[in-house]
Amino acid sequence: EILRQGGNAVDAAVAVSAPNAHAQNVGPGSSSPEIDLPTLNGGRVKLSALKGHPVVITFWGTWCPPCREEFPQLVAAQKQYRDAGLVVLAVNERDQELTTKAVQDFVNEFGVDFPVALDSRGRTRRNFRLVGLPTTIFLDAAGVIRAVHPGPISHVELSDALAVIVAAK
Repeated sequence: EILRQGGNAVDAAVAVSAPNAHAQNVGPGSSSPEIDLPTLNGGRVKLSALKGHPVVITFWGTWCPPCREEFPQLVAAQKQYRDAGLVVLAVNERDQELTTKAVQDFVNEFGVDFPVALDSRGRTRRNFRLVGLPTTIFLDAAGVIRAVHPGPISHVELSDALAVIVAAK
């Protein structure tokens, strides 16, 4: 059908491989899908419980070099904007890790003091339609996605996106 309407083979491949065509749109201006996951410290985190706060969600893995490079920036951002209500939520792709201890060691190494959720079955990754790690998503206080940054994020890109969601509070 796509090919007959003037599309190309890439369009056809994308249409065929697109995950659940009825899934929620995940992009700037849309509401974020819910996150309801166990945390590394034994509790649970629900994204909907964070409404009223700007939120940075980082999807990451201990084995991911760019994740390792950007974590100090995320830790610093949490400290800098804590009084403005910012919450950083780290969603670890636990189904891609060797052990939970590796996740704990990573968190200890970087002095992470924000929630670390464990996506042990990859469901949250699929709900957000991630294509790779790291991916950073910026939500305003109303839970609306303001930016999605796939791949490594620079200090300037992080600062610019933070300015939008912290100011939007």
